Parts: sequence; structure tokens; C-alpha cells
Amino acid sequence: MKKAMAIFTAAALLLLCACGGPGDTPVDATDADGTDIATATDTTAADATTQETTSGTVPGTTKARVTAAAAQARKFGSPAAGANDFAFRLGKALLEDGGKGNFVCSPYSVWLPLAALVNATDAAHRPALLNALGAAGFTEQELNGAAAQMLGALTSGRSMTADGERHNPLRIANAVFVNKNVTLNRNFEQVFRDSYRGSLQSVDFASPGAVKTVNDWASKNTDGLIKNIIDRFDPGTVAAIANAIYFSDRWEREFSPDQTEKGAFNGTNGKTDAQFMLREGHSLPYYEDERLQAMPLKFTTGGGLLVLLPRSGGANAMLSSITSEYFEKIQNGAAPATGKLLLPRFSIDSGVMDLVGALAALGVPLFDAGDPALNGLIEGGPLWVDKAVQKAVIEVDEKGTTAAAVTVMMACGAALPQPTAPFSMVCDKPFVFVLCGSGGHILFTGVVNQID
Repeated sequence: MKKAMAIFTAAALLLLCACGGPGDTPVDATDADGTDIATATDTTAADATTQETTSGTVPGTTKARVTAAAAQARKFGSPAAGANDFAFRLGKALLEDGGKGNFVCSPYSVWLPLAALVNATDAAHRPALLNALGAAGFTEQELNGAAAQMLGALTSGRSMTADGERHNPLRIANAVFVNKNVTLNRNFEQVFRDSYRGSLQSVDFASPGAVKTVNDWASKNTDGLIKNIIDRFDPGTVAAIANAIYFSDRWEREFSPDQTEKGAFNGTNGKTDAQFMLREGHSLPYYEDERLQAMPLKFTTGGGLLVLLPRSGGANAMLSSITSEYFEKIQNGAAPATGKLLLPRFSIDSGVMDLVGALAALGVPLFDAGDPALNGLIEGGPLWVDKAVQKAVIEVDEKGTTAAAVTVMMACGAALPQPTAPFSMVCDKPFVFVLCGSGGHILFTGVVNQID
């Protein structure tokens, strides 16, 4: 399939990867399937300061800006609620220059490593990062607890396979790759293991082997869907934090291949052929208002894909305009109705996306080399995030949905001490000597050109 509706895929990964787990959500919030979702409790909002990027570094992050960002913080009832809000804000930021092409991202794959990095961020920058994540007003301990609950809730589902086995449709992996010459901060390592189920690997970022190590990790944790997230590491790279998400599940009610028909898809670049899957009946969950039509499609484990069709305007504009509150309204408002859905089969590969500009626009304060914020990631010096990238893929057909994403954030440090290699000094040729007395005063100097 050449073209597909961009809004379908953004909503898909949002539902697969960004919904909160039990204990994180307000009591009254439920989706169309009856599953709790996170909602905001305070709708006072302020736009994050947009910063220009140059070669992956965002200059000009000052303590005044950090303080201002914290003062403007929008507060939610739980970090999980803020994660949903982050999902829409990130999508909007990435779509600023989205053009006419398809779009897919995994907001949760970005949110989770940033949440872990809160534990390595200094006190001056931490409020701005919490605000950007939608966790303003929460401590890092509360954020860690919420992240652990979300991971547990997201990965606890089980679905039945054709051979009667039960499997988990969602896999989430976190890892920190640390240069062999430095040591990961012990407190961060403990939190990363306990709350984020993270692993630690030592690599040599100066060697091509580091690229292979990270790419092999990405491939292993996405069932081979994402193999080449990194092509090189900058010489100054000290550490990299990575997240991988893999999801594959069947529809609770599969589409019949016999009812799939060829038709024209009117895309932004003109008409193309598409294969449209049909869902029709009497008690289909459905929502509509003056802006859009919407239908949730359930998976066997209870999650789902929410399809959103704008009544007018483009899909990019629609996704950019959605808030977490409107998302909740759509899910809560879906009710049984008679009708039909024609949904094209589609698959999208995002390619490797640069996240730095979008995250800086959301107020993430980790990109300034002149004011490095990560003082608790390694032992020996503060770091800043030099690059942040993601690759995401999704495929939707009559049987179900498969999606994967990998996010990698690379941290650099200035003038970090490097251990010396074992040396060999063989004075088998002319050499110089300097003899010093007490206080370091030079008493003699000389040259040995020959031994008599």
C-alpha cells in the first residue's frame, strides 16, 4: 500500500504505547472498552519556549528559562495523564514540518527514557523536564513509581494464539549503553533497573562495534523490524539511553479478507489504489461530532486502535489540534451504532527521525552543551543530550496490527577524564633529564646521548 491516512497511525501507537496503567489514572476516566485512561485535573496551560537547534545542540537554556518553565507548569492528576498529554504535544511538534507524507511515531518510546533521565538531571533543570513530560508537581520518586506501574499494566495483557498458547502482545525494553572508560552513576543504575526494567551494557563508542551493538539490540527487541537505528556515534559520545517497543496483536473481531475490495484513496499527493477492509453491523462503537468521525477497534487483549477521520481539513491539522481532554471525550463518547467502516490496509516506516527540535520546543532542557543538565548519569562529570532519534513502523491488515519503535538518546560530556593505556618506555636512545630539589626548583638538566 503506497499511501495511508497519517492520523490512523499516530492514534494507533498512542493507544498501544501511551495509556496509563492501574493506579495511575483518575477514577472517572474510561475508554470505549471500559479501560481506565489518564485525564488532566488542571487545564491551565502555557506554551513551552521554542528553541532553535544547531547541529543537535540547543543553546541558550538559562536558569531563568528553566524557572519560568516550571512556573508555567500544567499539572495533571498523575504522571500517566501527563504522558498522554505529552503524546499529543510531541505529535504536534513533529508535524510542524511534516509535509504531505505519512507519519508514525511512538510517544511512549520517547517519554519513558526521558522519565528515567529525570533521575540524572540536576535540581536546576529537573522542574523543566518534569513539566515537559506532563509530570509537574511530582517528585522523581513518584514519577518512577508511576513509570513502573505503567510498564506493569502495559505488559500484563495476554492473548490466545491459534495453537492455544497465551502470549503478551507488547514487549518493552530499556537499556543504557555506557562508554567503557566511564562508570554509570550507581543511584541511577539502581533506579533504572528497578523502575524501568533497564539493562546496562559497556561499549566503546569510538569503535564501529558500538553501532552494531545498539542496532543488534534494537533488532532483537523489535523482532527484526528495526535493524539500523544508528549509523555512527560522535567521538564525544559517553552514554546512550535507548527504548524499544514491539507490539503485535489480532483484532478481537477480524476483518474478512473476502470483503476487502480495491478502491481509490484520495491522498495529499493524488489518488492511489488501496485495499479497503470492511467492518459493518449494528452495535459498532462509534463517535462523531462537527470535527470528526471516530471508531475504536479492539484487540484480543483489550487495547485498541482508534481510527479518526476529519470531516474537513487535513489529518496533520487534526492530530495537531487534539488534546488529551478531547481524546478522553472521544473515547468516552463512543456508543453502539449501526453503520460501516472502510479502512485501507496500510504500512508505514518513519525512517530515522530527529527528535531534538521537537523535544526542545516542548521545553526538554537536556540539549544545551553550555549548561549541561545531566549531572547524575555517570560518575565524573555532567552531560548533555547531543542527539535524539526514533524509528517507528506499523502495519495494519485484516488480522491485526504490528508496530515497533526504537528511540535512542546520545549523551556527550566535556573534558571527561580518560584512563591511559599501559605504556612502555624504553630509553634505548638519547634522552633528557631534569633534576629538581625541594619545592620543585630545578637543580640540574642534561642530555644522555651515549652510555660509556
